[in-house]
Amino acid sequence: MPDFSLMHLFSLFSSPEAWLALMTLTLLEIVLGIDNIIFITLLVDKLPENLKKKGRFIGLSFAMITRIGLLCTLSWMAKLTHPIVELGEGLSFSGRDLILIMGGGFLIYKSFIELLPTQDKNQKIAAKKNTQVSTYFFWLIMGQIAVIDIVFSLDSIITAVGLVNDIPIMIMAIILSVFIMMFSLKPIGDLLEAYPSFKVLALCFLTLVGGALVLEGFDITISKSYIYFAMGFSVFYEVLRSPTQQ
Repeated sequence: MPDFSLMHLFSLFSSPEAWLALMTLTLLEIVLGIDNIIFITLLVDKLPENLKKKGRFIGLSFAMITRIGLLCTLSWMAKLTHPIVELGEGLSFSGRDLILIMGGGFLIYKSFIELLPTQDKNQKIAAKKNTQVSTYFFWLIMGQIAVIDIVFSLDSIITAVGLVNDIPIMIMAIILSVFIMMFSLKPIGDLLEAYPSFKVLALCFLTLVGGALVLEGFDITISKSYIYFAMGFSVFYEVLRSPTQQ
């Protein structure tokens, strides 16, 4: 059981190592949360202006609650690495593998649907932006965000556990990173809305991330640094190309 007593917290944060660990883990949570931010931004963009702020807040709140909840159930998370499905010799899947495969597949599906340039879909989205959105549609969007938050939280928490042993530091890093990410959601949303080509790049990025998650579920690990580099280079090229198109 994590110790959240004032005495423990005071002794914990009286050391420079704890503050260094907090800053490092906060930065890491922000970096690992980039794909989560983009996914939330793209889904919230379907809502009208009067609901976007509420959608961003609830979406990131789900992300924070999911991460903290997983942290406080570390014993349950440890069992996720044990095989629960076996499909022959040498082929088995743990709970974590199944979550990654299903979550990655869901991410690929959602990104692919958004990439389809159908006129009907654009008309529906425009209609939803210009009319009152039903409560069902709003919570449908929030439900999709909550599902994918679980998938993104797994990698984030497992990485955090490998770096820091103190749960209070991890929880503070998660809260700090979420507050920082809240300020970045609107600028990213405005950027994707102003430059449609960036939105296509973001969807391609999420498709790659989804593919990497599915492969990781099959014990084939692809470093996200390759995906981040490719995405960063594409964004840099698009930034250089945009002024020439105006």
